[in-house]
Amino acid sequence: MIALTAARLFTPLELIEQPLVLVDDGVIVEVASRTARSVSPGCRVVDFGDGILAPGFIDIHIHGGAGHDVMESDPEALPAVERLLAGHGVSSYFPTTVTAPVDKTLAALERLADAIEATAPGGRRARPLGIHLEGPFLSHARRGVHPAEYLLPPTLPMFDRFWQAARGHVRVMTVAPELEGAAEVIAEATRRGVCVSLGHSDARQDAARGGIASGARHATHTFNAMRPLGHRDPGILGEVLTNPHLTADIIADGIHVDPVVVNLFLRAKGPEAVVLITDGLAATGMPDGRYRLGFFEVDVKDGRCMANGTLAGSVLTMDRAVRNVMAFGPWDLQGAVRPATLNPARITGFGGKKGSLAAGAEADIVVLSSTGEVRKTIIRGAGV
Repeated sequence: MIALTAARLFTPLELIEQPLVLVDDGVIVEVASRTARSVSPGCRVVDFGDGILAPGFIDIHIHGGAGHDVMESDPEALPAVERLLAGHGVSSYFPTTVTAPVDKTLAALERLADAIEATAPGGRRARPLGIHLEGPFLSHARRGVHPAEYLLPPTLPMFDRFWQAARGHVRVMTVAPELEGAAEVIAEATRRGVCVSLGHSDARQDAARGGIASGARHATHTFNAMRPLGHRDPGILGEVLTNPHLTADIIADGIHVDPVVVNLFLRAKGPEAVVLITDGLAATGMPDGRYRLGFFEVDVKDGRCMANGTLAGSVLTMDRAVRNVMAFGPWDLQGAVRPATLNPARITGFGGKKGSLAAGAEADIVVLSSTGEVRKTIIRGAGV
């Protein structure tokens, strides 16, 4: 049994002063305050001083990092990405595909399924929980850098091919709801437990509502690769921002979305419905240069990732996103931690197991400074 102590703890819904976290075999046994409970004899105590204990961050939309892409066949790719993520407080992630030839996507899904099923119970690397299928069921008009020649209309047979290759590990899927066949695919994916996310879409509001009626319950990188908000034609963004039943994520790097608009988004959606993502590429943690995204190249300079004049993902890290929310928006550190922990865990079906510090949850813990700097990442109790 290990007892972890620090100055404060975010569950993240509650703040506990002088916390005591008991961990056994990678699972949290109890969370209490040292003012109400003493440490049992025989416990090994690890004190993080003036640090703050919070749940390990969860990134549901990430393409790579440390010079590697998650669709690569190189066996060293995912371990390199996972070590980088852990260094920035991320304990769990959803490797995200990009539109590519079908055979290459199927092969990548099989490799990612292998990685998920081979996950060890602990370690110093972030762990893949499921796959985010971004493409090929996207709008040509709002495809961003997804190659037009590989986009496909959504059909049940094609979705099932992806599902079978991933062996059921697709947990998030981005779909443009206005496409013919989208309603049927959204409904079937939802039935199989997938969090269907509206994105890369030119939908008007009625089409967005149709996608939600079919089962979609989330939105992908809000504002980016979406029909712009018009005061007479609110479109998909009008629905995303005003529908209280729809959660939504955002790239809070100050490049993809202006800080003022990030602030508006946070206020519109509120603390329960916001999810922070990085949309990180292979260039994350690397110097400026040319890097791979799926099966094409992206140029990175001064934090901007560009392909043919279009923004193509980011080099944002999740700890930076949390700090940016504090700088751009109305929330303090505790508030900024929630959309990086509890909210993504809940929308992907891992609530109770991930994203919170409570008895029965896995001991995925990040130790933060009072300003949100990562001091240590603990994954299933490993690393203390």
